[in-house]
Amino acid sequence: MAIAMTPALASDRRPLALGGVLLASPFVQAALSGYSDRAMRVLARRHGAAYALGEVLLDQFVATAKQGRKTPPRLALAAEEHPVGGQLMGANPDDFAPAARRLVAEGYDVIDINFGCPVKKVLGRCRGGFLLSQPATALEIVGRVRDAVPPGIPVTLKMRRGLDDSAESRDHFWTIFDGAFARGAAAITVHGRSVEQRYRGPSDWGFLREVKRHAGDRTVIGSGDLFSAEACLAMLTETGVDGVSVARGAIGNPWIFQQALALVEGRPRPPQPTVFEQREVLHEHWALAEELYGEQVAGRSMRKFAIKYARLHPEHRAVRDAFVAVKAAADWQAVLDHLYATDAPGRDPSGDIDETAQCGADPQEEQ
Repeated sequence: MAIAMTPALASDRRPLALGGVLLASPFVQAALSGYSDRAMRVLARRHGAAYALGEVLLDQFVATAKQGRKTPPRLALAAEEHPVGGQLMGANPDDFAPAARRLVAEGYDVIDINFGCPVKKVLGRCRGGFLLSQPATALEIVGRVRDAVPPGIPVTLKMRRGLDDSAESRDHFWTIFDGAFARGAAAITVHGRSVEQRYRGPSDWGFLREVKRHAGDRTVIGSGDLFSAEACLAMLTETGVDGVSVARGAIGNPWIFQQALALVEGRPRPPQPTVFEQREVLHEHWALAEELYGEQVAGRSMRKFAIKYARLHPEHRAVRDAFVAVKAAADWQAVLDHLYATDAPGRDPSGDIDETAQCGADPQEEQ
């Protein structure tokens, strides 16, 4: 897909703003359960993401997580990643306010609310996307969070286009969308799929265009089918949204942000990272994960990232199979020494779309 934005058109775009938080570019890393921890967010920021959201966090977990000398890994922040957002999910409006206050106390700059998760277990507990069928409860949650945090902390939310494609779901979407802004939401991210679709089928960018037209000057961030820098630029130009939220497309591919930034600035898109450039970031990611979790937990955590990184390697199947066996730092280094020892052009992974990464599962209950 050959798309370019001229420098004049890039300069005409207004800055992406989350209330008083102004972002340097329109490119955001989404909240991803089991993935967007501090290590992934730091790498995204180092590679051009203007803003990143932490893993989806259950409100009850956040409110009750132990406070002490060491912050729990899921809440841990790095100085270099500000501004950073924390995303909350739950069912009971009473649980959101204490969780939001805890995130502010931990240093999060923005509080985001998840009304989009399509995972069956989450829906069965009346969380995430289920709340799109309950406008009164959803809006009470928005109001509770807005009232709980200081005025300078933006409150945002993530929605899908509806529970399904019924007229009732469409009505509920607009009730929540307009009602959230009326209650002080600073921005809303809209995914172009319905909850019923989960991760199947195309994201409806036509709906995103309709939403932005309706929103006017209110900040709308688009989401869905962003697996390449070209797709990020296409969503901006075709729908008019103020920013784009990259989810699965950023797992194992932080370079997508610097590539998208080049296109929006009217520059040629940088090539896929070479094998040696990939090796450098794989070293970097392991070190960040080990610092966060310790070696044993980092070994378990990094395997799922490594499988995604492998897609950029010209021998991606062999690399993937080698990373699956990694358990410790020595294993990780052995794969790099063996399979990343010779430089070569990187592979384009944008066609390797799968449904294994979920943007809103509930990892706190899976431990």
